[in-house]
Amino acid sequence: MILVLGLVALLSLAHPAQAQEIVKRPAAAKMLGADSVLTRIAFGSCMEETLPVPALRGVLATQPDLFLAMGDNLYGDDPADDPALPILTQAYRDLATNADFAALNRTVPILATWDDHDFGANDAGAIYGGKTRAEALFDGFWGDGALGQDHPGVYGAHLFGPKGQRVQIIMLDSRSFRSDLKDTDQRGAKGKERYVPDEDGAKTMLGEVQWAWLAEQLKQPADLRLIVSSVQVLADGHGYEAWHTLPRERARLFRLINQTGAKGVVILSGDRHMAALYRQAGLVDYPLVELTASALNRSMRATNDEISSQQIGPAYAPNNSGLMEIDWRGKSLRLSIRNEQGAEVQGLSVPFAQIGL
Repeated sequence: MILVLGLVALLSLAHPAQAQEIVKRPAAAKMLGADSVLTRIAFGSCMEETLPVPALRGVLATQPDLFLAMGDNLYGDDPADDPALPILTQAYRDLATNADFAALNRTVPILATWDDHDFGANDAGAIYGGKTRAEALFDGFWGDGALGQDHPGVYGAHLFGPKGQRVQIIMLDSRSFRSDLKDTDQRGAKGKERYVPDEDGAKTMLGEVQWAWLAEQLKQPADLRLIVSSVQVLADGHGYEAWHTLPRERARLFRLINQTGAKGVVILSGDRHMAALYRQAGLVDYPLVELTASALNRSMRATNDEISSQQIGPAYAPNNSGLMEIDWRGKSLRLSIRNEQGAEVQGLSVPFAQIGL
């Protein structure tokens, strides 16, 4: 017994830095002040940290006030056999030295949430054994861009702008508390590729603490509210991870928006290695609009024929980012999918009146 304890002590001394290492972002742009008026918000997801990211050069060309990193901000899948998560830690080291990320990071303030590959494992949820260490790495790397540093999970919110131009950005955590999804009985079949909807009322997407927090956030005074979900909310044309796999939780989100009287909600999402626009009426008191922007440099194919019942136009499969342009004087916004050069390839103009404002 003494010999075993002595060996454990020696091993822990041999790797103290690895066990405690927190990778920091390189010098970052200063976060915007609470009174800053936002007019251009860029966003994206799914970025391989060891590869160039031309789409981030395109983001810089659009001159955004803020960038939202919506998850899969790196690919550090780690089996958690080693509690130090060396694979995920190395992924953060690689992201810190990625030239395209560094250029964006020192120029544009960034707010971040995570998805499965920076959470630590493909399609992982609450039972992932490395999530505590993964959260420490996330918080340490993103610093003031990580909004959930005072509680378990990485969810958080930020308000920008004065009354009449106030934007609330709500970054959800769809990983830390999410229940296991229901496996398909026809793996690979169109619309049932990996998971099928599960009506089990005991299952959760956000966990009760995050749900209660979200209810309070939706009551905060704001003129425009961006709900950032790493996985899609409105889309129903596939059998991959999305809110439609937990339909009771999806319905709960829509009820909460209605019950709190939250106006001006727009949904942003990533994850899917394609970009698309969605709009659906009848869920809340005004049509909900969603833009999925993915991937920054992890495109899977040249074209994508996926169609959801709420989809506006075709999906865009090449590498991309998203942009929201807010015209406060004209009382409208424009959501657009941008190619690697930053040029618009598809867009949707939304008068404020159409989203309850």
